Amino acid sequence: MNTQTAPTPAYLKTLVDCLARMRQDGYTEDFTVKEDQLLSYTTGKTYTAEQVKIVNFFRFEGQTDPADASIMYVIEARDGAKGTLVDGYGPSSEPDTSEFILKVENMEKKAKS
Repeated sequence: MNTQTAPTPAYLKTLVDCLARMRQDGYTEDFTVKEDQLLSYTTGKTYTAEQVKIVNFFRFEGQTDPADASIMYVIEARDGAKGTLVDGYGPSSEPDTSEFILKVENMEKKAKS
């Protein structure tokens, strides 16, 4: 049985590189959570948790401090909008963002490509 895993692609090693890759893949909206809705900084549109799905997510640790962690959600909305939402991970997460993410039903982790 082969227990070796494939090396992590370079674009998955840092948040900046992963964001750039997601933009290349068409996830161009920048999202945030405001007043229990997902807000696109790009278009100004808002979405409820029922109107979006999380198609992938990536977690990153700080290079000098592993406690400095973040998570990036790759999101698609029912109207075709595609983008990313970045939040702190663990104690540094935004409570409003964490609550919103918990309401989104369709969250899955895709295999690294």
